[in-house]
Amino acid sequence: MRIVASRRGLLRATGGLATILATGKAPAFAQAKPIKMDIASATAVPDSGAAALDWMAKTLNERGKGELDVTFHGATLLTKEIDIMNAVKSGNIAIGNAAGATATVFPDMGVFLVGYLIQSYNQAYSVLNSKIGDDLNKQFQEKYGIRVLYYFDYGFRHFWNAKHQIEKPHDLRGLKMRVQPAKVFADTVTDLGGVAVPMGWAEVITAAQQGVIDGADLPVVNMVPDKAYDVTKYYSLTAHNYGASIVGINAKLFDSLSPALQKLLLDTGMDAQAYCRKITESSDTLENAKKELEPHGMQVVMPDRGPFIDLAKQKLWPRYQGQYGGLWDKIVSAKV
Repeated sequence: MRIVASRRGLLRATGGLATILATGKAPAFAQAKPIKMDIASATAVPDSGAAALDWMAKTLNERGKGELDVTFHGATLLTKEIDIMNAVKSGNIAIGNAAGATATVFPDMGVFLVGYLIQSYNQAYSVLNSKIGDDLNKQFQEKYGIRVLYYFDYGFRHFWNAKHQIEKPHDLRGLKMRVQPAKVFADTVTDLGGVAVPMGWAEVITAAQQGVIDGADLPVVNMVPDKAYDVTKYYSLTAHNYGASIVGINAKLFDSLSPALQKLLLDTGMDAQAYCRKITESSDTLENAKKELEPHGMQVVMPDRGPFIDLAKQKLWPRYQGQYGGLWDKIVSAKV
């Protein structure tokens, strides 16, 4: 099968994938020809999530030994995460990266965004790579027709601003901080003491230049690629938000594959997960943040996160605990 985009922005699958989705069976010629799969991401290399998908595509082709023909499209096939995941749902794209749209497509993933609920990578991984992650995966297959190949993240988000360093919650008072357009991000900033200003990323740099906002937040891995250093001076490793995301495959397509190819996809997905996590974790340190940002004139500090966490527990957590029930309790009890 080959997946193409029309001028109207609609995708259509021809050949193999169309037959699979209609009948649940691979076409007869699938034994003779490699199974074609497109992987789509809204971002391109060197973005860490895109880099892992690019690596996965190349590795699947190598390990598949002629049975697979996998192509990675970084910011070319579709440029919005929500469109990508809708295309995976419908089967017009085989594999996609949910990235920033994860909690929109899969609402239960929103629990990971609550400020300081996740406080370490070990805690996140012990949840996602466990029965909890497996149960979420089953739920996504049943509700949305998407199977998780692996969970990943872009790292913890940290505050940056042009006014002064943030070393305690009080330092956020009066600062106009851009947040992603979702209530949980606004509540996090507000409850920690700042003034939340929801807006899309495309507006952020201009808004900072014009003084509409004083700052925002980004993981370390995104600070240099997004050129935030052009409009800010202070970076504080507050780690106030963690955003788990997924790489998913169309469930019907996955189920139609041979057990050997299913295992290949899952095993390679786990390797891609490790590849992505290594990039993220190695970047998210005080030493690396200083190395990356100080040459651009920024000042980087690591504050005591205890007062931030205490404030989040008092004000923010009660807003969301009831919404996620048992899932919330399992995350809280996971090893920090």
